[in-house]
Amino acid sequence: MDDPNLAARTETSTPPDSVESSRERVWAAGKLEAMPIRKLPDAPPSIHLLGPTVFLVALGVGMGESYMWPRLVLVFGPDIRWLFLIGVTLQAVVMLEMARYAMATGESIFFGAARVFKPIMWFFFVVAILVYIWPGHLSAGAAALEKITGIPWTVSACVGLILVGVLFSLAKVIYNLLENLLSILIGLLVVSTAVVAAMVGTWGDLTSTIGGMFQFGYFPAQAMSPEWFPIIVGSIAFAGPSGMQQMWYTLHLRDSGAGMGAHIPKVRGLRHAGEEEKMPARGFMFDTEDKAELAKWKGWRRWVTFDALLLFWGITMLVTVSFTVLAQSASRTSPDVKALIESGEREAALNAMSDAFASAGGPVLGAVFLGFIALIGLNATLGLFDSFSRGQADMTYHFVKGAKKFRMSHLYAGFLWGVITFGILILLFGPADGPGAILDVLAFLSTFAMGAYCVVLLLVNNRMLPKPIRPKLVTNLIIGFGAVFYLGMLFFSLIKFGVVVG
Repeated sequence: MDDPNLAARTETSTPPDSVESSRERVWAAGKLEAMPIRKLPDAPPSIHLLGPTVFLVALGVGMGESYMWPRLVLVFGPDIRWLFLIGVTLQAVVMLEMARYAMATGESIFFGAARVFKPIMWFFFVVAILVYIWPGHLSAGAAALEKITGIPWTVSACVGLILVGVLFSLAKVIYNLLENLLSILIGLLVVSTAVVAAMVGTWGDLTSTIGGMFQFGYFPAQAMSPEWFPIIVGSIAFAGPSGMQQMWYTLHLRDSGAGMGAHIPKVRGLRHAGEEEKMPARGFMFDTEDKAELAKWKGWRRWVTFDALLLFWGITMLVTVSFTVLAQSASRTSPDVKALIESGEREAALNAMSDAFASAGGPVLGAVFLGFIALIGLNATLGLFDSFSRGQADMTYHFVKGAKKFRMSHLYAGFLWGVITFGILILLFGPADGPGAILDVLAFLSTFAMGAYCVVLLLVNNRMLPKPIRPKLVTNLIIGFGAVFYLGMLFFSLIKFGVVVG
Protein backbone atom coordinates (compact mmCIF):
# COMPACT_ATOMS: atom_id res chain seq x y z
CA MET A 1 0.00 0.00 0.00
CA ASP A 2 1.37 3.38 -1.00
CA ASP A 3 -0.52 5.47 1.54
CA PRO A 4 0.68 4.95 5.14
CA ASN A 5 -2.78 5.87 6.44
CA LEU A 6 -4.34 2.94 4.60
CA ALA A 7 -3.52 -0.12 6.66
CA ALA A 8 -4.85 -3.44 7.89
CA ARG A 9 -5.92 -4.24 11.42
CA THR A 10 -7.00 -7.36 13.27
CA GLU A 11 -10.59 -7.33 14.54
CA THR A 12 -11.56 -9.24 17.67
CA SER A 13 -15.14 -9.33 16.44
CA THR A 14 -16.60 -8.76 13.02
CA PRO A 15 -19.13 -5.89 12.82
CA PRO A 16 -22.42 -6.66 11.00
CA ASP A 17 -21.54 -4.65 7.89
CA SER A 18 -17.99 -5.91 7.44
CA VAL A 19 -16.63 -8.69 5.32
CA GLU A 20 -16.11 -12.00 7.03
CA SER A 21 -12.43 -11.66 7.65
CA SER A 22 -10.24 -11.41 10.71
CA ARG A 23 -8.22 -8.66 9.03
CA GLU A 24 -9.78 -5.45 7.84
CA ARG A 25 -8.38 -2.54 5.85
CA VAL A 26 -8.91 0.87 7.45
CA TRP A 27 -8.19 4.54 6.81
CA ALA A 28 -6.39 6.18 9.73
CA ALA A 29 -7.22 9.87 10.07
CA GLY A 30 -6.04 11.87 13.05
CA LYS A 31 -5.85 10.36 16.51
CA LEU A 32 -9.40 9.02 16.61
CA GLU A 33 -10.56 5.54 15.66
CA ALA A 34 -9.66 4.54 12.11
CA MET A 35 -12.39 4.22 9.49
CA PRO A 36 -13.05 0.74 8.07
CA ILE A 37 -13.01 0.45 4.27
CA ARG A 38 -16.48 -0.19 2.81
CA LYS A 39 -18.03 -0.10 -0.63
CA LEU A 40 -19.19 3.28 -1.88
CA PRO A 41 -22.83 3.07 -3.06
CA ASP A 42 -23.62 3.89 -6.66
CA ALA A 43 -24.41 7.57 -7.21
CA PRO A 44 -27.95 8.59 -8.24
CA PRO A 45 -28.56 10.56 -11.45
CA SER A 46 -26.94 13.99 -11.35
CA ILE A 47 -30.13 15.80 -12.35
CA HIS A 48 -32.72 15.63 -9.58
CA LEU A 49 -35.30 17.74 -7.77
CA LEU A 50 -35.20 16.78 -4.10
CA GLY A 51 -32.30 16.21 -1.77
CA PRO A 52 -30.44 17.48 1.29
CA THR A 53 -29.80 20.83 -0.41
CA VAL A 54 -33.41 21.76 0.33
CA PHE A 55 -32.28 22.34 3.92
CA LEU A 56 -29.67 24.88 2.83
CA VAL A 57 -32.18 26.54 0.52
CA ALA A 58 -34.70 26.77 3.36
CA LEU A 59 -32.03 28.27 5.61
CA GLY A 60 -30.44 30.37 2.87
CA VAL A 61 -33.68 31.94 1.65
CA GLY A 62 -34.22 33.68 4.94
CA MET A 63 -34.02 37.05 6.58
CA GLY A 64 -30.92 38.04 4.62
CA GLU A 65 -32.70 37.78 1.27
CA SER A 66 -36.07 39.15 2.39
CA TYR A 67 -35.04 41.75 4.95
CA MET A 68 -31.36 42.65 5.21
CA TRP A 69 -30.48 42.92 1.51
CA PRO A 70 -33.67 44.76 0.46
CA ARG A 71 -32.86 47.23 3.24
CA LEU A 72 -29.41 47.82 1.71
CA VAL A 73 -30.90 48.20 -1.77
CA LEU A 74 -33.37 50.80 -0.51
CA VAL A 75 -30.49 52.83 0.95
CA PHE A 76 -27.65 52.27 -1.54
CA GLY A 77 -29.42 51.09 -4.69
CA PRO A 78 -29.15 47.75 -6.53
CA ASP A 79 -25.44 48.19 -7.36
CA ILE A 80 -24.59 47.09 -3.80
CA ARG A 81 -25.70 43.58 -4.77
CA TRP A 82 -22.26 42.63 -6.12
CA LEU A 83 -21.40 41.85 -2.51
CA PHE A 84 -24.35 39.46 -2.35
CA LEU A 85 -23.10 37.70 -5.49
CA ILE A 86 -19.68 37.16 -3.90
CA GLY A 87 -21.25 35.94 -0.66
CA VAL A 88 -23.65 33.40 -2.16
CA THR A 89 -21.08 32.12 -4.70
CA LEU A 90 -18.56 31.58 -1.93
CA GLN A 91 -21.26 29.70 -0.02
CA ALA A 92 -21.80 27.37 -3.00
CA VAL A 93 -18.10 26.43 -3.00
CA VAL A 94 -18.20 25.92 0.78
CA MET A 95 -21.19 23.64 0.31
CA LEU A 96 -19.24 21.46 -2.12
CA GLU A 97 -16.32 21.22 0.28
CA MET A 98 -18.52 20.35 3.24
CA ALA A 99 -20.04 17.62 1.09
CA ARG A 100 -16.59 16.29 0.17
CA TYR A 101 -15.82 15.12 3.70
CA ALA A 102 -19.35 14.04 4.60
CA MET A 103 -19.87 11.90 1.49
CA ALA A 104 -16.39 10.36 1.67
CA THR A 105 -16.70 9.29 5.32
CA GLY A 106 -20.34 9.39 6.48
CA GLU A 107 -19.07 11.60 9.33
CA SER A 108 -20.12 15.16 10.06
CA ILE A 109 -17.63 18.00 9.66
CA PHE A 110 -17.69 18.24 13.46
CA PHE A 111 -16.26 14.72 13.68
CA GLY A 112 -13.68 15.72 11.08
CA ALA A 113 -12.72 18.75 13.17
CA ALA A 114 -12.31 16.48 16.20
CA ARG A 115 -9.94 14.30 14.17
CA VAL A 116 -7.77 17.38 13.62
CA PHE A 117 -7.98 18.72 17.19
CA LYS A 118 -10.88 18.09 19.58
CA PRO A 119 -11.01 21.63 21.03
CA ILE A 120 -11.90 22.89 17.53
CA MET A 121 -15.04 20.78 17.60
CA TRP A 122 -15.94 21.96 21.11
CA PHE A 123 -15.55 25.55 19.92
CA PHE A 124 -18.37 24.97 17.44
CA PHE A 125 -20.42 23.16 20.07
CA VAL A 126 -20.30 26.30 22.24
CA VAL A 127 -20.83 28.71 19.33
CA ALA A 128 -23.94 26.79 18.26
CA ILE A 129 -25.44 27.33 21.71
CA LEU A 130 -24.51 31.01 21.80
CA VAL A 131 -25.93 31.72 18.32
CA TYR A 132 -28.88 29.43 17.72
CA ILE A 133 -30.73 29.45 21.00
CA TRP A 134 -32.08 32.85 19.95
CA PRO A 135 -35.43 32.50 18.11
CA GLY A 136 -34.64 35.35 15.73
CA HIS A 137 -36.01 34.00 12.46
CA LEU A 138 -39.28 32.78 13.91
CA SER A 139 -39.82 36.01 15.85
CA ALA A 140 -39.26 38.09 12.70
CA GLY A 141 -41.80 35.94 10.86
CA ALA A 142 -44.19 36.21 13.80
CA ALA A 143 -43.90 40.01 13.69
CA ALA A 144 -45.07 39.92 10.07
CA LEU A 145 -47.93 37.62 11.05
CA GLU A 146 -48.96 40.11 13.75
CA LYS A 147 -49.51 42.76 11.09
CA ILE A 148 -51.93 40.42 9.31
CA THR A 149 -53.82 38.90 12.21
CA GLY A 150 -53.27 41.25 15.13
CA ILE A 151 -52.04 38.33 17.25
CA PRO A 152 -49.06 39.53 19.36
CA TRP A 153 -45.81 38.29 17.81
CA THR A 154 -44.65 36.77 21.10
CA VAL A 155 -47.77 34.58 21.28
CA SER A 156 -47.55 33.23 17.73
CA ALA A 157 -43.77 32.71 18.08
CA CYS A 158 -44.23 30.65 21.26
CA VAL A 159 -47.00 28.59 19.67
CA GLY A 160 -44.79 28.06 16.61
CA LEU A 161 -41.92 26.82 18.76
CA ILE A 162 -44.12 24.25 20.47
CA LEU A 163 -45.59 23.05 17.17
CA VAL A 164 -42.09 22.54 15.73
CA GLY A 165 -41.16 20.41 18.76
CA VAL A 166 -44.29 18.29 18.51
CA LEU A 167 -43.85 17.80 14.76
CA PHE A 168 -40.27 16.57 15.08
CA SER A 169 -41.05 14.38 18.09
CA LEU A 170 -43.83 12.51 16.26
CA ALA A 171 -41.90 12.00 12.99
CA LYS A 172 -40.75 8.45 12.25
CA VAL A 173 -37.66 9.56 10.31
CA ILE A 174 -37.07 13.27 10.83
CA TYR A 175 -35.04 13.80 7.65
CA ASN A 176 -37.74 12.38 5.37
CA LEU A 177 -40.46 14.53 6.94
CA LEU A 178 -38.42 17.71 6.71
CA GLU A 179 -37.26 17.16 3.14
CA ASN A 180 -40.83 16.78 1.92
CA LEU A 181 -42.22 19.62 4.02
CA LEU A 182 -39.48 22.11 3.14
CA SER A 183 -39.68 21.22 -0.54
CA ILE A 184 -43.35 22.22 -0.59
CA LEU A 185 -42.76 25.43 1.37
CA ILE A 186 -39.77 26.51 -0.73
CA GLY A 187 -41.61 25.79 -3.96
CA LEU A 188 -44.53 27.91 -2.78
CA LEU A 189 -42.22 30.74 -1.75
CA VAL A 190 -40.16 30.79 -4.96
CA VAL A 191 -43.14 30.73 -7.33
CA SER A 192 -45.21 33.21 -5.34
CA THR A 193 -42.49 35.84 -4.89
CA ALA A 194 -41.55 35.65 -8.57
CA VAL A 195 -45.19 36.13 -9.62
CA VAL A 196 -45.78 39.10 -7.33
CA ALA A 197 -42.43 40.69 -8.24
CA ALA A 198 -43.49 40.50 -11.89
CA MET A 199 -46.75 42.24 -10.96
CA VAL A 200 -45.27 45.19 -9.07
CA GLY A 201 -41.86 45.60 -10.70
CA THR A 202 -40.75 46.87 -14.10
CA TRP A 203 -38.27 45.66 -16.69
CA GLY A 204 -36.03 48.50 -15.54
CA ASP A 205 -36.11 47.12 -11.98
CA LEU A 206 -35.12 43.69 -13.27
CA THR A 207 -32.25 44.92 -15.46
CA SER A 208 -30.85 47.15 -12.70
CA THR A 209 -31.13 44.25 -10.24
CA ILE A 210 -29.16 41.90 -12.51
CA GLY A 211 -26.71 44.60 -13.55
CA GLY A 212 -26.07 45.51 -9.92
CA MET A 213 -24.61 42.06 -9.29
CA PHE A 214 -21.67 42.94 -11.54
CA GLN A 215 -20.87 46.44 -10.26
CA PHE A 216 -17.75 45.12 -8.54
CA GLY A 217 -16.08 47.70 -6.33
CA TYR A 218 -19.14 49.92 -5.88
CA PHE A 219 -19.00 51.07 -2.29
CA PRO A 220 -20.41 54.53 -1.53
CA ALA A 221 -18.84 56.64 1.19
CA GLN A 222 -21.88 56.24 3.45
CA ALA A 223 -21.32 52.46 3.46
CA MET A 224 -18.04 53.01 5.32
CA SER A 225 -19.79 54.68 8.25
CA PRO A 226 -20.08 53.13 11.74
CA GLU A 227 -23.83 52.90 11.15
CA TRP A 228 -23.71 50.94 7.88
CA PHE A 229 -20.47 49.00 7.54
CA PRO A 230 -21.37 46.56 10.36
CA ILE A 231 -24.78 46.05 8.75
CA ILE A 232 -23.11 45.25 5.44
CA VAL A 233 -20.82 42.74 7.18
CA GLY A 234 -23.82 41.02 8.75
CA SER A 235 -25.72 41.06 5.46
CA ILE A 236 -22.86 39.38 3.59
CA ALA A 237 -22.84 36.69 6.27
CA PHE A 238 -26.58 36.26 5.69
CA ALA A 239 -26.17 35.91 1.89
CA GLY A 240 -27.32 32.31 1.73
CA PRO A 241 -27.00 30.05 4.79
CA SER A 242 -25.22 31.85 7.60
CA GLY A 243 -23.26 30.77 10.63
CA MET A 244 -23.03 27.01 11.14
CA GLN A 245 -25.77 26.02 8.71
CA GLN A 246 -23.25 24.73 6.18
CA MET A 247 -21.68 22.52 8.85
CA TRP A 248 -25.06 21.03 9.72
CA TYR A 249 -25.58 20.30 6.04
CA THR A 250 -23.06 17.46 6.45
CA LEU A 251 -25.48 15.77 8.85
CA HIS A 252 -28.37 16.13 6.42
CA LEU A 253 -26.19 14.61 3.71
CA ARG A 254 -25.47 11.68 6.00
CA ASP A 255 -29.14 11.14 6.84
CA SER A 256 -30.04 11.28 3.15
CA GLY A 257 -27.67 8.35 2.52
CA ALA A 258 -25.31 10.37 0.31
CA GLY A 259 -22.01 8.62 -0.33
CA MET A 260 -20.73 6.72 2.69
CA GLY A 261 -23.63 8.14 4.69
CA ALA A 262 -25.53 5.10 3.40
CA HIS A 263 -23.73 3.08 6.09
CA ILE A 264 -25.01 5.30 8.95
CA PRO A 265 -28.50 4.84 10.56
CA LYS A 266 -31.02 7.69 10.33
CA VAL A 267 -32.10 9.82 13.30
CA ARG A 268 -35.72 9.14 14.30
CA GLY A 269 -38.31 11.16 16.15
CA LEU A 270 -38.72 10.66 19.91
CA ARG A 271 -41.87 8.56 19.45
CA HIS A 272 -39.95 6.10 17.23
CA ALA A 273 -36.58 6.25 19.03
CA GLY A 274 -36.80 2.55 19.92
CA GLU A 275 -36.61 1.65 16.22
CA GLU A 276 -33.25 3.35 15.74
CA GLU A 277 -30.30 1.14 14.80
CA LYS A 278 -27.11 1.42 16.83
CA MET A 279 -24.89 4.25 15.65
CA PRO A 280 -21.31 3.29 14.72
CA ALA A 281 -18.51 4.89 16.72
CA ARG A 282 -16.96 6.40 13.55
CA GLY A 283 -17.57 6.72 9.86
CA PHE A 284 -16.26 4.66 6.95
CA MET A 285 -13.96 5.20 3.99
CA PHE A 286 -14.07 3.73 0.49
CA ASP A 287 -11.04 2.33 -1.32
CA THR A 288 -9.54 5.31 -3.15
CA GLU A 289 -7.02 3.00 -4.83
CA ASP A 290 -9.85 1.21 -6.69
CA LYS A 291 -10.66 2.83 -10.05
CA ALA A 292 -14.25 1.59 -9.95
CA GLU A 293 -14.76 3.20 -6.55
CA LEU A 294 -13.23 6.45 -7.75
CA ALA A 295 -15.61 6.43 -10.73
CA LYS A 296 -18.55 6.16 -8.32
CA TRP A 297 -17.05 8.99 -6.27
CA LYS A 298 -17.00 11.23 -9.34
CA GLY A 299 -20.68 10.41 -9.83
CA TRP A 300 -21.44 11.58 -6.31
CA ARG A 301 -19.45 14.77 -6.90
CA ARG A 302 -21.50 15.47 -10.05
CA TRP A 303 -24.67 14.88 -8.04
CA VAL A 304 -23.76 17.38 -5.30
CA THR A 305 -22.37 19.89 -7.82
CA PHE A 306 -25.78 19.98 -9.51
CA ASP A 307 -27.26 20.68 -6.09
CA ALA A 308 -24.79 23.47 -5.40
CA LEU A 309 -25.05 25.28 -8.72
CA LEU A 310 -28.67 24.89 -9.74
CA LEU A 311 -30.72 24.12 -6.65
CA PHE A 312 -28.79 26.12 -4.05
CA TRP A 313 -27.19 29.00 -5.99
CA GLY A 314 -29.97 29.23 -8.56
CA ILE A 315 -32.97 29.21 -6.23
CA THR A 316 -31.33 31.52 -3.70
CA MET A 317 -30.47 33.97 -6.47
CA LEU A 318 -33.97 33.80 -7.98
CA VAL A 319 -35.64 34.65 -4.67
CA THR A 320 -33.27 37.51 -3.88
CA VAL A 321 -33.77 38.94 -7.39
CA SER A 322 -37.52 38.93 -6.72
CA PHE A 323 -37.09 40.72 -3.39
CA THR A 324 -34.69 43.28 -4.92
CA VAL A 325 -37.24 44.09 -7.61
CA LEU A 326 -39.79 44.52 -4.83
CA ALA A 327 -37.43 46.80 -2.92
CA GLN A 328 -37.00 49.07 -5.94
CA SER A 329 -40.77 49.17 -6.43
CA ALA A 330 -41.11 50.01 -2.73
CA SER A 331 -38.79 53.00 -3.11
CA ARG A 332 -41.27 54.48 -5.59
CA THR A 333 -44.38 53.60 -3.61
CA SER A 334 -42.88 54.91 -0.34
CA PRO A 335 -40.42 57.72 -1.24
CA ASP A 336 -39.65 58.36 2.43
CA VAL A 337 -38.54 54.78 3.17
CA LYS A 338 -34.82 55.54 2.79
CA ALA A 339 -35.01 58.33 5.34
CA LEU A 340 -36.99 56.13 7.71
CA ILE A 341 -34.39 53.35 7.49
CA GLU A 342 -31.53 55.80 8.02
CA SER A 343 -33.30 57.18 11.09
CA GLY A 344 -33.32 53.72 12.65
CA GLU A 345 -36.79 52.41 11.79
CA ARG A 346 -36.05 48.67 11.67
CA GLU A 347 -39.31 47.60 10.06
CA ALA A 348 -39.47 50.37 7.42
CA ALA A 349 -38.15 48.15 4.60
CA LEU A 350 -40.69 45.40 5.23
CA ASN A 351 -43.54 47.89 5.54
CA ALA A 352 -42.54 49.61 2.29
CA MET A 353 -42.39 46.32 0.37
CA SER A 354 -45.76 45.36 1.79
CA ASP A 355 -47.14 48.67 0.49
CA ALA A 356 -45.59 47.92 -2.92
CA PHE A 357 -47.44 44.60 -2.96
CA ALA A 358 -50.64 46.37 -2.00
CA SER A 359 -50.19 48.88 -4.83
CA ALA A 360 -50.53 46.03 -7.35
CA GLY A 361 -53.80 44.66 -6.03
CA GLY A 362 -55.00 46.26 -2.84
CA PRO A 363 -54.49 45.43 0.85
CA VAL A 364 -54.90 41.72 0.20
CA LEU A 365 -51.58 41.57 -1.64
CA GLY A 366 -49.92 43.58 1.11
CA ALA A 367 -51.03 40.90 3.53
CA VAL A 368 -49.72 38.23 1.13
CA PHE A 369 -46.24 39.75 1.32
CA LEU A 370 -46.27 39.69 5.10
CA GLY A 371 -47.42 36.08 4.81
CA PHE A 372 -44.25 35.40 2.78
CA ILE A 373 -42.14 36.81 5.59
CA ALA A 374 -43.96 34.63 8.11
CA LEU A 375 -43.38 31.62 5.81
CA ILE A 376 -39.66 32.41 5.58
CA GLY A 377 -39.49 32.57 9.36
CA LEU A 378 -41.18 29.16 9.60
CA ASN A 379 -38.88 27.64 6.96
CA ALA A 380 -35.78 28.88 8.72
CA THR A 381 -37.01 27.76 12.13
CA LEU A 382 -37.81 24.24 10.95
CA GLY A 383 -34.36 23.94 9.43
CA LEU A 384 -32.44 25.64 12.22
CA PHE A 385 -34.00 23.82 15.14
CA ASP A 386 -33.58 20.45 13.47
CA SER A 387 -30.01 21.27 12.48
CA PHE A 388 -29.01 22.61 15.88
CA SER A 389 -30.42 19.56 17.66
CA ARG A 390 -28.87 17.19 15.13
CA GLY A 391 -25.41 18.78 15.40
CA GLN A 392 -25.33 19.01 19.19
CA ALA A 393 -26.61 15.44 19.54
CA ASP A 394 -23.96 14.16 17.13
CA MET A 395 -21.10 15.78 19.05
CA THR A 396 -22.53 14.74 22.41
CA TYR A 397 -23.09 11.12 21.38
CA HIS A 398 -19.58 10.61 20.05
CA PHE A 399 -17.50 12.73 22.41
CA VAL A 400 -19.25 13.05 25.79
CA LYS A 401 -18.43 10.23 28.16
CA GLY A 402 -21.46 8.10 28.95
CA ALA A 403 -23.62 9.64 26.21
CA LYS A 404 -23.76 6.37 24.28
CA LYS A 405 -26.06 5.03 27.00
CA PHE A 406 -28.73 7.04 25.18
CA ARG A 407 -29.91 6.70 21.61
CA MET A 408 -29.07 9.48 19.19
CA SER A 409 -32.81 10.18 18.90
CA HIS A 410 -33.06 10.77 22.67
CA LEU A 411 -30.18 13.25 22.60
CA TYR A 412 -31.72 14.97 19.58
CA ALA A 413 -35.04 15.35 21.42
CA GLY A 414 -33.26 16.69 24.51
CA PHE A 415 -31.52 19.46 22.60
CA LEU A 416 -34.64 20.21 20.57
CA TRP A 417 -36.90 20.74 23.56
CA GLY A 418 -34.10 22.51 25.40
CA VAL A 419 -33.73 25.17 22.70
CA ILE A 420 -37.52 25.47 22.42
CA THR A 421 -37.86 26.04 26.16
CA PHE A 422 -35.10 28.64 26.15
CA GLY A 423 -36.65 30.36 23.14
CA ILE A 424 -40.01 30.66 24.87
CA LEU A 425 -38.37 32.09 28.01
CA ILE A 426 -36.46 34.67 25.95
CA LEU A 427 -39.57 35.66 24.02
CA LEU A 428 -41.61 36.11 27.19
CA PHE A 429 -39.06 37.38 29.71
CA GLY A 430 -35.76 37.98 27.92
CA PRO A 431 -33.81 41.14 27.14
CA ALA A 432 -34.55 41.14 23.42
CA ASP A 433 -35.97 44.42 22.08
CA GLY A 434 -38.30 42.99 19.46
CA PRO A 435 -37.65 40.65 16.49
CA GLY A 436 -35.10 42.89 14.75
CA ALA A 437 -32.89 43.04 17.82
CA ILE A 438 -32.99 39.26 18.24
CA LEU A 439 -31.96 38.85 14.60
CA ASP A 440 -29.02 41.21 15.04
CA VAL A 441 -27.66 39.08 17.90
CA LEU A 442 -26.94 36.37 15.32
CA ALA A 443 -24.82 38.46 12.96
CA PHE A 444 -21.46 38.74 14.76
CA LEU A 445 -21.15 35.12 15.90
CA SER A 446 -22.51 33.89 12.56
CA THR A 447 -19.81 35.77 10.65
CA PHE A 448 -17.12 34.59 13.04
CA ALA A 449 -18.26 30.97 12.74
CA MET A 450 -18.19 31.20 8.94
CA GLY A 451 -14.59 32.40 8.89
CA ALA A 452 -13.66 29.68 11.37
CA TYR A 453 -15.32 26.87 9.42
CA CYS A 454 -13.42 27.87 6.28
CA VAL A 455 -10.20 27.28 8.22
CA VAL A 456 -11.56 23.94 9.49
CA LEU A 457 -12.47 22.86 5.95
CA LEU A 458 -8.91 23.47 4.79
CA LEU A 459 -7.52 21.38 7.65
CA VAL A 460 -10.02 18.53 7.47
CA ASN A 461 -10.19 18.02 3.71
CA ASN A 462 -6.44 18.34 3.16
CA ARG A 463 -5.28 16.30 6.14
CA MET A 464 -8.01 13.78 6.94
CA LEU A 465 -8.89 12.55 3.42
CA PRO A 466 -6.84 10.30 1.10
CA LYS A 467 -4.88 12.23 -1.54
CA PRO A 468 -6.95 11.12 -4.56
CA ILE A 469 -10.07 12.85 -3.21
CA ARG A 470 -8.56 15.95 -1.61
CA PRO A 471 -9.52 19.38 -2.99
CA LYS A 472 -7.51 21.01 -5.78
CA LEU A 473 -5.39 24.14 -5.36
CA VAL A 474 -8.02 26.50 -6.80
CA THR A 475 -10.65 25.21 -4.38
CA ASN A 476 -8.29 25.65 -1.43
CA LEU A 477 -7.56 29.21 -2.53
CA ILE A 478 -11.28 30.03 -2.67
CA ILE A 479 -11.91 28.58 0.79
CA GLY A 480 -8.85 30.42 2.10
CA PHE A 481 -10.23 33.63 0.63
CA GLY A 482 -13.49 32.90 2.47
CA ALA A 483 -11.67 32.72 5.80
CA VAL A 484 -9.91 36.05 5.18
CA PHE A 485 -13.09 37.62 3.77
CA TYR A 486 -15.34 36.82 6.73
CA LEU A 487 -12.87 37.24 9.56
CA GLY A 488 -11.18 40.25 7.95
CA MET A 489 -14.42 42.19 7.53
CA LEU A 490 -15.57 41.29 11.01
CA PHE A 491 -12.44 42.41 12.81
CA PHE A 492 -12.00 45.47 10.60
CA SER A 493 -15.47 46.54 11.71
CA LEU A 494 -14.56 45.89 15.33
CA ILE A 495 -11.23 47.72 15.18
CA LYS A 496 -12.27 50.60 12.92
CA PHE A 497 -15.72 51.35 14.36
CA GLY A 498 -15.84 49.45 17.64
CA VAL A 499 -19.00 47.78 16.32
CA VAL A 500 -19.50 44.22 15.11
CA VAL A 501 -23.12 44.09 13.99
CA GLY A 502 -25.79 46.47 12.89
